[in-house]
Amino acid sequence: MIRAVLAPFIFILHTALQIANLALWGGLIILLGLVKLLIPNGSIRTAWNKLMHALMFSFGRISVKLIRLFNDVDIECAVHGELAKDRWYLIIANHLSYLDIILLIEFATHRIPAPKFFLKKELIWMPFVGLGAWALDMPFMHRFTRAYLEKHPEKKGKDLETTKAYCEKFRTVPTTVINFVEGTRFTSDKHAATQSPYAHLLPPKAGGVSFTLAAMGELFTNVLDISLLYPENRRHPMMAMLSGQMTKIVIDVNVTPVPELQQQSTRSDSEFRLYFQDWLNSLWKNKDNRIKKLLES
Repeated sequence: MIRAVLAPFIFILHTALQIANLALWGGLIILLGLVKLLIPNGSIRTAWNKLMHALMFSFGRISVKLIRLFNDVDIECAVHGELAKDRWYLIIANHLSYLDIILLIEFATHRIPAPKFFLKKELIWMPFVGLGAWALDMPFMHRFTRAYLEKHPEKKGKDLETTKAYCEKFRTVPTTVINFVEGTRFTSDKHAATQSPYAHLLPPKAGGVSFTLAAMGELFTNVLDISLLYPENRRHPMMAMLSGQMTKIVIDVNVTPVPELQQQSTRSDSEFRLYFQDWLNSLWKNKDNRIKKLLES
């Protein structure tokens, strides 16, 4: 009751502190990113990247500490399998809120290599986030509409080319590649509009993940199938968190084998895409069932 009354004041103070935290670490990362442009490839550049990743992890840790400070929240994190910092991982996660990104950064701290998110190109203009992600070598994806591609067929496949180019950068140092395969945040309106066959998820898109596996499949140790849930604050998790109304967060991690999905010469491009989409649909169906059980429990 008291938290509900104080929610507007908590929102103002908490939001200000979260922005200050983002500005501090994001600003430092951008500054180091500009310096990195002058550093040639080699051991010094690798060490420089580690320093920048440490700053990103600091942002995630402090952000989650602020969440705990302003919310009486239970953060339940379950990992089914073993993790290590010296491996390559592909994270496939559902997407409910911008809060997901903060939680995944904090989750990666001391568990797995620094995460690389596939981001929408529009986010490059978001203060501190855009240039910070650029400095950390995160790929920005430009998603074209079907109507645009019909007028400009030469743009078809550009996202996949970008995916492949960035994956080459990740081959030399243990890395965690994160892909929100739904392509956008889940809402009830989007769920209805896409006529999703899943109760708690939007239909997955195979393109970016399939090219990531094609470029780096032999390097990945495991696929991490991560389910993020805000069971008691499903409609507006970010607003609930900033207002001190967040009560429970669930991070469920399944460590699974990397699928043997590299394209074989006996398959055509269309056959390979269908084969991979079937694998992803199966994973998504299992995830949907797991989310249902988690919500029921």
